[in-house]
Amino acid sequence: MSDYRQVFLVKFALPMQDPDVPSPRYHTTLFVETEPNGNGTIHQVTGDIASSASMHYAPTPSEPPERMPEFHTSQILGVTPVSRHPGEWQRALESILASPQQKAFNIKTKTPLMFYEPGEPRRRLVKCTEWTMERAIPELKKEGLIVEQ
Repeated sequence: MSDYRQVFLVKFALPMQDPDVPSPRYHTTLFVETEPNGNGTIHQVTGDIASSASMHYAPTPSEPPERMPEFHTSQILGVTPVSRHPGEWQRALESILASPQQKAFNIKTKTPLMFYEPGEPRRRLVKCTEWTMERAIPELKKEGLIVEQ
C-alpha cells in the first residue's frame, strides 16, 4: 500500500446557473482517492449563500467522481500522506470560514425574487469555487497536506 493518496480538483455541472455570477460555473470540490476501486472522499462546501444557514464544510464519502452524471472535469493536484487524511484534512478545512449569507431578497424592489435594485452594484460572491481555490487549497498546501508531485 502506498504512503500517499492522490488529490484531485473536481468540477461538477450545476443544475442551475446563478444569474448574478458570470457563467458557466461549476460545483468545485477536492477529491481524495482512498480505495483501490477509486472511491474516496469529496471535500466541499455546500449550502445556499442567500439563506441565513449559508454554506458549510461537508466531507462526503464518494464513488469515483467521473462515474457521477454531473461530472465535468478532474485535475490532479498532488498527493497527501495516508497518515494525515482524513483527520488533519478535516481539522484544517473546518477551520476555514465557509461563506456566510451574502445576498438576500431586496425588499425595496417591487419585482418579486429580486436581490438587487436596478443599477445597484453587485459585490463579489464567494461560493464553492472561491472557497476551494482561494482558501482550501492554499491552506492545505501550507500545512503540507497537498504535496505537488
